[in-house]
Amino acid sequence: MLVNAKEMLTKAKAGKYAVGQFNINNLEWTKAILETAQELRSPVILGVSAGAGKYMCGFKTVAAMVDAMVDSLAITVPVALHLDHGTYEDCYKCIDAGFSSIMFDGSHYPIEENIAKTKELIDVCAQKGLSLEAEVGSIGGEEDGVVGMGECADPNECKMIADLGVTMLAAGIGNIHGKYPENWAGLSFETLDAIQQKTGDMPLVLHGGTGIPADMIRKAISLGVAKINVNTECQIAFAEAVRKYIEEGKDLQGKGFDPRKLLAPGSQAIKDTVKEKMELFGSVGKA
Repeated sequence: MLVNAKEMLTKAKAGKYAVGQFNINNLEWTKAILETAQELRSPVILGVSAGAGKYMCGFKTVAAMVDAMVDSLAITVPVALHLDHGTYEDCYKCIDAGFSSIMFDGSHYPIEENIAKTKELIDVCAQKGLSLEAEVGSIGGEEDGVVGMGECADPNECKMIADLGVTMLAAGIGNIHGKYPENWAGLSFETLDAIQQKTGDMPLVLHGGTGIPADMIRKAISLGVAKINVNTECQIAFAEAVRKYIEEGKDLQGKGFDPRKLLAPGSQAIKDTVKEKMELFGSVGKA
């Protein structure tokens, strides 16, 4: 049974911990993340980007797979299925497909249009019982072809969007998607603090969780971040583990070429990464 993210994030913000959003890319990814969440008794958000949705044959296929997997694995911890960086059109596709949460990324629209479209989606999500994430200030790096430099959001614009009634707010604080460059300046806690003061109890979202040092993550959580997105780190861990298996020639031993054997080390690497993140975020045992 999928739930929206409102209750889990409200609890996280009040309890000074964060819930991880782990992006899914296929069956192995989804299974590894769900099993780890269940083992650690942690709430979890499964993120789906437009590109990953397309790769997995559309949002309906993804929702059907996740629904069936939650059931067959007897998952009892809260699970939200969330559209990551959704276009206006994709938001409606995911609402129809049975997602329990969506992110409308209107950060590239003029603020007035962003507000108008966000308001409309808030009403639709309220009727259907979905949670809605909005973004202010572009998150740096590349996300499905959109490249941003890691701007810092304007706290007043954040308040304008928060006051519309969104569930959670992604605000740029110098964070970027993907690997962080050598010359990265770090997170702007000054901006984050100013945003929290303007938005009160609103759970804040930190995108680009891969590669941010643990002490910065902990400080961000103390300043109101209740949801942290992780994707690249799981991808790197998966690739390294599968490469090692092949380089050691294990795919040539017996039936080592069977994809269930070939991808098993990668799945375990995802589990290890997710466990490490859930422990860092403080969500273990909070389900």
